Amino acid sequence: MRLLDSARIGLAALWPHSLREQIDHLRPGKIMPNSIPRKTLAVSIALSAALVTSGPAHAAIAFSPLPKLPTLSASSLTERYDLNRAAMAKAADEAQFGGEPALAHALRNLAVPNRDFLSFDPSGDGRGIEVVGDLVHAQRIAVVVPGAGNTLSNFDSAKGPGVGAEALYHQAQELGAGKSLAVIGWLGYDPPAVDSMHIAMLGHADAGAKALKAFLAQIRTVNKAPVTLLCHSYGSVVCGQAAPHVKVTDIAVFGSPGMGVGSVADLNTTARVWAGRGTSDGIADVPHVQVDLLGVSVGFGDDPVDPAFGARLFDAGKGGHSDYLRTGDTALRNLALIAMGRDDEVSTPQSGS
Repeated sequence: MRLLDSARIGLAALWPHSLREQIDHLRPGKIMPNSIPRKTLAVSIALSAALVTSGPAHAAIAFSPLPKLPTLSASSLTERYDLNRAAMAKAADEAQFGGEPALAHALRNLAVPNRDFLSFDPSGDGRGIEVVGDLVHAQRIAVVVPGAGNTLSNFDSAKGPGVGAEALYHQAQELGAGKSLAVIGWLGYDPPAVDSMHIAMLGHADAGAKALKAFLAQIRTVNKAPVTLLCHSYGSVVCGQAAPHVKVTDIAVFGSPGMGVGSVADLNTTARVWAGRGTSDGIADVPHVQVDLLGVSVGFGDDPVDPAFGARLFDAGKGGHSDYLRTGDTALRNLALIAMGRDDEVSTPQSGS
């Protein structure tokens, strides 16, 4: 593949519109007036854009040391929940004092008595793993794996794992799940920032896959019920990298830029693999390829909603990139049915959609 095309893979969604237009009009093999090949300029622009648009780091806050949590088990859940809740409340005060009011507000919302966290870490962009439902007695477990741009500050945003896990759990209740399903909102890795070049690379996904594998092994000490992974956007890359190494019954990806492979067969998993995309999701415009750019793998492979990929397609409705776990949406209903193991009730995309 041409170097110019390589520079554009996966980064199209990151660049400002004006910058994308400049690169779109460049053609390899042409020489600029200063004798610089245009394809070389394109790569330089791509790399420069990543550096220029990288988001600033959060202010350093002197958070107190986190409490020592008991080993994860059915009998230790309540103690872990209580310790994390208290740690979050304390971290909220420290964030407020440290000049991070948005983070402080988010942490106070996470620390309320009716929310349960298996783990929590406010450092950096933050991590948190929330349980919705009865994890000990559930007959099935769903894990929501979020995509790029997710932090502890926006855990409860439209695309965040907190709102998503809650919405999925309540949708399952409407479908008759009762206590049979527990949902976990898993911000257990460091997603890349949406304005970072890392959003088009596997580095964060590889690290996330290792963390997800370790987490699922821990969960089995509490409950050995079947697990479904529900993976949004860059989270689907994480799930793709984890697939050969985890024992789950289903992997459902939505708003996916790719799973880092060319087909379901390449995932080397026994799980049922599902894929859906809302008709208004702009991720459809991102090139679904994977190439080597200056020794670095860029892009995430073939489109999971392409029938040739081999995934089971589900109707993801008409929403945009952050709408999949929105209450009342077709996508949410189908994802809940997949999590509940009711495959025969999952609706498929309408012809031409």
